[in-house]
Amino acid sequence: MKSNPLKKVMGRNRFKFHEEHYPYFITHSVVGGVSIFDDPLIAKIVLDSMKFMNTEFKVKIYAYVIMHHHVHLIVEAEDIVDKIRKFKSYTARRILDSLKERNRSIIQHRIKQARVTQKVESQYQLWQEGSHPIQIDSDKKMESCIEYIHYNPVNAGFVEKPECWCHSSVRAYLGTKTNEFCSVY
Repeated sequence: MKSNPLKKVMGRNRFKFHEEHYPYFITHSVVGGVSIFDDPLIAKIVLDSMKFMNTEFKVKIYAYVIMHHHVHLIVEAEDIVDKIRKFKSYTARRILDSLKERNRSIIQHRIKQARVTQKVESQYQLWQEGSHPIQIDSDKKMESCIEYIHYNPVNAGFVEKPECWCHSSVRAYLGTKTNEFCSVY
């Protein structure tokens, strides 16, 4: 399999997916590193949106982990750029609505303060721009990326074993039942 370097798009901090028939390792980070995914209701929005992406948008999700302020995914699909854009837009709106409904004003304020200043269409920006895709063009690279994703909570010092982190695909790989609302962190 041939490997293509990532190409930066002029004027924006975004990267292109060069060949959509490959899986990609992507990261979505919350602006300003604001920690929001330790809230189980917010994490559930992301989990439900990933399930929707998988079933309705036909996005193959090989692995994922939801950390406190970022999400790592390995995904593959046709027209992946548009599907990721829709995922980020939808989850941002739902998360911001949830924070407002539950009067989580301190977190709302932190997100608002971290917004990119030239963003004029909205007073909030949840996700940092871009997904920083890394093309996975070999089995070895796929294994390495899946291991990185599953060990992210261990390396961050949150848990001792990957399977102890509740918002991760590691349990699917181990063949154990997932409990989306466990309180590990």
